[in-house]
Amino acid sequence: AEANMQANGMQVRWAIDAAEVNRLVLEIAQQHGVQTVAKSKSMVTEEVGLNHALEEQNIRVVETDLGEYILQLNQEPPSHIVTPVIHKSKDSIRDIFEREIQMPHTDSPDEMARFARLKLRQDFLAADMGVSGGNFIIAETGTICLVTNEGNARMVTSLPRVHVAVVGIEKIVETVEDYATLTQVLPRSATGQNLTVYTHMVNGPRRAHEEDGPDHVYVILVDNGRSRIYNTEYAEALACIRCGACLNACPVYQSTGGHAYGWVYPGPIGAVVSPLLVGLKNAKPLPYASSLCGNCKQVCPVDIDIPRMLLDLRHDLVEQGDSEGEWMLGMRAWAMGNSSPALYAMGGKVAGWASRVFPLSKLPGPLQGWTKYRDFPEFAEKPFRELWKERQAEKKAERDEEILRST
Repeated sequence: AEANMQANGMQVRWAIDAAEVNRLVLEIAQQHGVQTVAKSKSMVTEEVGLNHALEEQNIRVVETDLGEYILQLNQEPPSHIVTPVIHKSKDSIRDIFEREIQMPHTDSPDEMARFARLKLRQDFLAADMGVSGGNFIIAETGTICLVTNEGNARMVTSLPRVHVAVVGIEKIVETVEDYATLTQVLPRSATGQNLTVYTHMVNGPRRAHEEDGPDHVYVILVDNGRSRIYNTEYAEALACIRCGACLNACPVYQSTGGHAYGWVYPGPIGAVVSPLLVGLKNAKPLPYASSLCGNCKQVCPVDIDIPRMLLDLRHDLVEQGDSEGEWMLGMRAWAMGNSSPALYAMGGKVAGWASRVFPLSKLPGPLQGWTKYRDFPEFAEKPFRELWKERQAEKKAERDEEILRST
């Protein structure tokens, strides 16, 4: 891949970690006297904190994906891999535009998009450098492949005189045929389309006879912990094509939203990838952010076994001795109660009585997080097992009475 990209006129750099990615991009920007950067949507640049690193050096960065642009104006991270602003309502987006870019009041989504498009058009024309990610890199041709529905990636990679593509090493595919398969799978799983509106393939800088395109194209291939994963039982996580299907199917993600995962990658795949990239001890709650229902594996277009890896990560945490004492004590009490019908029945009765006599608005100890945002429900006066027994007894009495009448 590197040799073919260089043959196409691209300059290839390798980055071992986030700090090196930011250093390389900053060096390129300073080398070309860059003052304004236009960015297309890129998870790996979110991962390494590129925007912050450039802004610290007084380089203006503009996100050009509409969802990312809205979030940048409001100074918050994305909550979904594909639709970063899915957690925002139309009214909240309107308020952001009115406050940050002085949009005249309107409740029309079309008018909001039109106003943002006019603003972004000015930034495209003013940008000295474009920064993109890469959905795939084709090794045999040295081609960077980008898929979007807004067309902003085409502008980012064509209008500025310098284009920098920041791509994880796991995005390299061997052949054009491999890419053709994946570029059909990705939009179907991400947005339900046969093909995205824009499919853009970058084969190098502008040729002498071409009027459009950048004069310089740089490709930064990012490791940042990925090579560590390749030779482990978690290697299949690197096959993720960032379609977001597992997020859409996950009951935990649907209940908590993306920000609850605490880093760039939310949802089931984030609960696997984040601990692997930042260290299990730094993200130890995430493997438990799953009901293990299996929906994520069922919808994954590349058949990543996320539930298996979540269980393995939980096992690794226990092996490292990171299981919390209160949690383990609670699990032992739960196991004791659920393995004894008598204790289970007694516990239910005591809990029901206590919840009526001493109503709880907050749970104590390690359970208090559950009631921070929701009320604790009252226990039923009779547990289901007693209602079931009564129902079965009523049915038996009805049958016996019917038999007596028939005789």
